[in-house]
Amino acid sequence: MSKRHDALFDDVLKGLGGEGAADRSAARFLKRAHALGDMSEREEKVLRWVDPAQCVMWERHNRAYDLLTAENCRDLIDSIRAQGQQEFPAVVRKRDDGLFEVICGARRHFAISWLRANNYPNFKYLIEVRELSDEEAFRLADIENRDREDLSDYERARDYAQALDLYYGGRQKAMAERLEVSEAWLSRYLQLARLPEAVVAAFATLRDVKELHARALKPLLADPEAAERVLAEAGAIAREQGQGAAIPAPDVINRLKAAGQPPRLKTPAPEVIFRRNPHESGVRMTETARKVTLEFAPGLSEAALRAAFDQLLAHRFPKG
Repeated sequence: MSKRHDALFDDVLKGLGGEGAADRSAARFLKRAHALGDMSEREEKVLRWVDPAQCVMWERHNRAYDLLTAENCRDLIDSIRAQGQQEFPAVVRKRDDGLFEVICGARRHFAISWLRANNYPNFKYLIEVRELSDEEAFRLADIENRDREDLSDYERARDYAQALDLYYGGRQKAMAERLEVSEAWLSRYLQLARLPEAVVAAFATLRDVKELHARALKPLLADPEAAERVLAEAGAIAREQGQGAAIPAPDVINRLKAAGQPPRLKTPAPEVIFRRNPHESGVRMTETARKVTLEFAPGLSEAALRAAFDQLLAHRFPKG
């Protein structure tokens, strides 16, 4: 986490109390909090080791838990196994039913759960219980994951779009100020969240859908006729995705952009008609850069054909 995001993280947690009484199995950690002037105080936080089955993902968690696999969490799984325990606590809040709701720490939850199910049953999930409003939980999760490459642009964009209405009354400026980002930056992600489902389905996985793709398709989707062609191509690509090797994201976006362009009108090849008189069909000549085509009716008489060819030869090989 960058220093700037670390500061934002602390700002979200500032003044938020932890859970009251700690149980005996909790590990105690002390963190120094600076007060006004030269005064300082020590804030005690309680961390707990729990069975990950006692925890559920917050329904507004910005990471798609079902996209987590042993492969894309391999670095974390191997790190926890090597350390013998989880080093950094997940941030959770307690629910009325006694379960813990995970605000930050989905990958850690998956890694510990996977290890317990794969020959390491003694691993436990390290959590820090906090009292957070939904808006505070949203900002906290966003700050923790904003710089992480394993969280897809589309997951982040979808999270922002939902939060805009839930917590900020649809006011994009207010949301940008709370997240401490520019309106332009936020607007690009909101645009990504508005991509039609058919377009999103054209990509092999959600992780392939990037913010720059939404920018590239925006002018095409704003034109009804172009949008219709883009959506038709997206449907075709989605059907192909399930029939063999995955189509790479660059190929998907190139095909969608090409489909959105207006169809090119073919310029008819220039033609010349050679005939003995206006009442005969004569010989029709069309010429392109690669070939010359001659057409005439099967019933054209020999005399009419000879006269037409004489004209053609004179046209092709004019005498000085």
